Amino acid sequence: MSPSEKVNILLVDDQPAKLMSYEVILSELGENLIKANSATEALHHLLRHEFAVVLIDVVMPDLDGFELAAMIREHPRCRRVAIIFVSAIQLSEPDFLRGYEAGAVDYVPVPVVPKLLRAKVRVFADLYRKTRQLEQLNAELERRVEERTAELAQANAELEQRVEERTHERELALAQVHEMQKLESLGQLTGGVAHDFNNLLMVILGNLQLLRKRLPDDSRLLRLVDGAMQGADRGATLTKRMLAFARRQALRPETVDVTKLVQGMEEMLRRTLGPSIEIITAYRPELPAICIDPNQLELALLNLALNARDAMPQGGRLVIGGRYVASTADYPKELAAGRYVCMTVSDTGAGMDEPTLKRAAEPFFTTKGAGKGTGLGLSMVHGVAAQSGGLMRMTSMIGEGTTVELWLPVSEAVPATDLLQPAVSVAGGARSYRVLVVDDDPLVVASTAAMLEDVGHVALEAPSAARALDMLRHGTSVDVVVTDHAMPGMTGAELARHIKQTWPNLPVILATGYAELPNTEDPGLPRLSKPYLQEELAAQVAKVVADPATNVISFDSVRRA
Repeated sequence: MSPSEKVNILLVDDQPAKLMSYEVILSELGENLIKANSATEALHHLLRHEFAVVLIDVVMPDLDGFELAAMIREHPRCRRVAIIFVSAIQLSEPDFLRGYEAGAVDYVPVPVVPKLLRAKVRVFADLYRKTRQLEQLNAELERRVEERTAELAQANAELEQRVEERTHERELALAQVHEMQKLESLGQLTGGVAHDFNNLLMVILGNLQLLRKRLPDDSRLLRLVDGAMQGADRGATLTKRMLAFARRQALRPETVDVTKLVQGMEEMLRRTLGPSIEIITAYRPELPAICIDPNQLELALLNLALNARDAMPQGGRLVIGGRYVASTADYPKELAAGRYVCMTVSDTGAGMDEPTLKRAAEPFFTTKGAGKGTGLGLSMVHGVAAQSGGLMRMTSMIGEGTTVELWLPVSEAVPATDLLQPAVSVAGGARSYRVLVVDDDPLVVASTAAMLEDVGHVALEAPSAARALDMLRHGTSVDVVVTDHAMPGMTGAELARHIKQTWPNLPVILATGYAELPNTEDPGLPRLSKPYLQEELAAQVAKVVADPATNVISFDSVRRA
């Protein structure tokens, strides 16, 4: 109700003249005045309208004013109506008391004083109006409180949902951190084990190779030795995978044309996968060259192809493709800034469910039967991609197959026409050199010295870098130094720096299972990857003596197939 809105005032009297006089007196108030000539008529008006004030004559023929007031107060809607009695007869104190007990708020004697009656009615009319306004304000306030409470409840629910989401995200992040820490620890352990295992394979392969040359022409004995050498080769392949998983494999990145590399592998893949699997290659035009170790990329693709073959025992389709992704918005968020080529290897095999997919790249995790897999294939691929500055990503669905993406950095250099360096051959009757062999493992020293002596060189042995420097300082004549890198006290790289400072023309070959040095500390030495063969060792020695400035040289082309 607005302040200007009129209120209803009921005038009840059985005498028309008195009703008219009341109407004249109260007309100045500007309110709605409604007249009733009897109590019955008054009740009809009360049932149809709301009234702020009821002015009642006490003495009326059908119902007196006290009885009418009592009936008005019994109605729920009229309990707060202001009732004013008007009387010229019943003016004693008991009459006043009875009127107030009946529910009156005031008692006006006749003759009526106009100003007094007008003032009394105005007060109760204004009080009614203010009460209604207060009720409306209170109702509006309650409505707003309810709305605000609902908004706060909704905001609280949203906040709880956000807290729950953030808590879930935090738990996932912590789980990922724990998984990364676990994998990092496992990688360090794996890398160390693989390095030590490479030393053992170095001894085994070297001695078996020397033994084979001295065996009589007995096919049975030769077959046994060849089997042992093949087993050692398989062990060397396994250590490569372990080192790749640990990201400690000594990679030799080159500028590689992906299309040519895969074309060169197609025949081998067809023989390996068998006739039941169709091999399809699909490349986008003008695919840029990438920067990666080509041998490791071939090994990674072979591992993926073998996994696909095992997932398609009844045959299927293997698709190897590649595309250049120009928009950085399409890059995985884990990639650093740069340009990348996305290689894909897809199969139509059984696929994997979500829990299996999450664990697929974990080391030693395999779904194959006993003896059918090492569980290092995908972890090796993951390690090679990460160590090359990219990443591996997998998607799979049960019954639809698996797709592996290799995101690899684009090379800014022009790819070489041939990915492999020509093999370095050892000419017959080559000059004999004095070679200082440095390694803290006596078995490796003895095996390397035996291989050198077998091809006509003179091998000198040193169990540590410090001992090697002592021998050189005391005038030991040496043409080339072959040193391990991971040695206590002084590493092979540190030994090479000392030699370069004092004997700058003395070539040094770094023979190790992996390169532990950061790139910023890499002395740029020629390297031999353990386990190496006698041909590789002899070829490297001949190469560095003929050209002491030689840097890192790849000898993978002279390894056995």
